Amino acid sequence: MKDELRMADSNGFQPEACSLKPEASLRTLHGNLPLPAFFPDATRGCIRAMDAVDAEGAGVTGLMVNILHLSTHLGMGGIERMGGIHRFMGWDKPVASDSGGFQAFSLVAGNRKMGSINADGFVYRLDKSRDKKLLTPEKCIRRQLQLGSDILFCLDYCTHPDMDGATQRQSVDYTVAWGERCKAEFVQRMERVEPEQRPLLYAVVQGGASMDLRRECAERLLDIGFDGYGFGGWPVDDSGALVDTVAYVAELIPARYPKHALGLGKPENIVRGARMGYATFDCVLPTRDARHKRLYVRREGADLLANDSYEFVYMQDERHAASDAPIDATCDCATCRRYSRAYLHHLFCLEESGAWRLATIHNVRFFTRLMEALRQGGVGRVGRMKDEG
Repeated sequence: MKDELRMADSNGFQPEACSLKPEASLRTLHGNLPLPAFFPDATRGCIRAMDAVDAEGAGVTGLMVNILHLSTHLGMGGIERMGGIHRFMGWDKPVASDSGGFQAFSLVAGNRKMGSINADGFVYRLDKSRDKKLLTPEKCIRRQLQLGSDILFCLDYCTHPDMDGATQRQSVDYTVAWGERCKAEFVQRMERVEPEQRPLLYAVVQGGASMDLRRECAERLLDIGFDGYGFGGWPVDDSGALVDTVAYVAELIPARYPKHALGLGKPENIVRGARMGYATFDCVLPTRDARHKRLYVRREGADLLANDSYEFVYMQDERHAASDAPIDATCDCATCRRYSRAYLHHLFCLEESGAWRLATIHNVRFFTRLMEALRQGGVGRVGRMKDEG
């Protein structure tokens, strides 16, 4: 069966993507994605407080949606009838879709009333008043294909690194088995679709903090064959620093495959991840921080790729009330070009929704500027680079 399901080496990387050249990109159904790239989380089909025009203006090159939330709140059939997730959101650039496995795990972990995990998938319910639902590998793929996503993620069993060895062992076994089932469903439904018209299918490497389990999971998934691979689990420790398994997984996956770091979002960690060979990233940090009045500002004269390149400005501080300076004098976002710190402080004090929008535009632009700096520095490629950070 593995031979029948094996994919051709068609992940869409341009030949130059294996070098240190800054023009590395990933070919998708909605255009070439320059690498490395950061995907703001558009969990329910929208970036909170921003629309597609704002995102495009801020330099966003791709978005991440979540099928668990979309299927619960909207239903895949409705989005499919409207022409797919791109048309639904008014977004014509690449879209990646999360399988919903992490969210399902978060619901059921330690609470049997909310569901359970078994060989078939996740049994879950979003709250105690709702009926339980089953998320299987096959449903996961069907829903993502209904959306029309450019990058699909296989269902995986995410675990916390503190969980016991038996749970980590089961996580790897389920993740690999589910990956094979996802691949089978994908191949069956793409049978009559030309290879160049197919989306990309990524598997996720699990294994907790165990190097042995990480290696086993990666090797078994590589044997099945996917277009790309993601790091799954907790990428940072309690201090916010990258855990060793992030670099280890990057080493385990051959350089010809694109690698995605799920949930990795601190700017300094993104820089390290890109230097390790990760091509794409997603996280809620820039949008969540914006809603909490915490804005990213480049330190004067700092290199964006340095560990100490930025600081936070907290817009509730009274010192901003009389400041006619922009949030960041080096930033070219729509917010910094037009509005002062005093105005944004004023909007937050009034609890105006415009404050969220302007702050989010700025934070997202900080992250897209970071990706542009990485690409200009030649870090955007598939191969690894020694982490000098």
